[in-house]
Amino acid sequence: MNLYEAIFVRKSVRNYVFEPLSEDLLREIRTHYAELPNLFGDYETDISIYDNTRHTLHIRQFHTVKAPYYMLFYSRESARCQMNMGYLMQQMNLFLCCKGLGACFVGSTAVSASLQQKRDMRLIGILAFGKSKESPVRKKGEARRLPLEELCVFKEVPRAWMRQLLEAARFAPSSMNIQPWRFVVFDDRIHVFTKKHKADHLEKYRWEEVNFGIMFANIMITADELWLDVDLIRLENISQKSFPNNQYILSAIMKS
Repeated sequence: MNLYEAIFVRKSVRNYVFEPLSEDLLREIRTHYAELPNLFGDYETDISIYDNTRHTLHIRQFHTVKAPYYMLFYSRESARCQMNMGYLMQQMNLFLCCKGLGACFVGSTAVSASLQQKRDMRLIGILAFGKSKESPVRKKGEARRLPLEELCVFKEVPRAWMRQLLEAARFAPSSMNIQPWRFVVFDDRIHVFTKKHKADHLEKYRWEEVNFGIMFANIMITADELWLDVDLIRLENISQKSFPNNQYILSAIMKS
């Protein structure tokens, strides 16, 4: 199984076997992260992997996720650093799935203050991971996701490769499964929007930038699988427009 295939079968794992992973595998995980490209430009990021196989790690509750390992993701503060980190986290999430391990996204606010910083970088998110008590994958149809018809506005009948990109985006996990993305599809472009949120709903959507980074990881992994050259850019002619119910994020444009 490769990263593209993992997009459609991975699931959030919350029950683990508390057994140690080999040092070779942990080294491979760290090396894989070190080789990942950022979503945009040059960001300074890092990870820490904490061994909790003996239940000795002092971290405040992770809701119901008790895992033998936690991967903490840190980034220096800059524009879109959370989106960039979501992009990196999803690639690691899929990599762990390919290695037969289970993983689950965990909110960064659950950890103690001592873990919120690493050098001059702040904690953005966490992946709980390890050997799963059950299968870390599921059948494609078992994921609870909105259909493309509810997520997309098609200006014309999309080509097969465009539907593959959108299908991968549709399968992206999001905090509380809110699936905040909406797409306007025309020719070789996907314009990505988020629904505007009421003030009393902002807490629910506070991880939205990370969510979009996760979704963009699925798009770019699929583009690589299909040998498509894709740019993620913000178009000024769209960003300057006002939309009553949606907010423009970025556009995925196929290079000719």
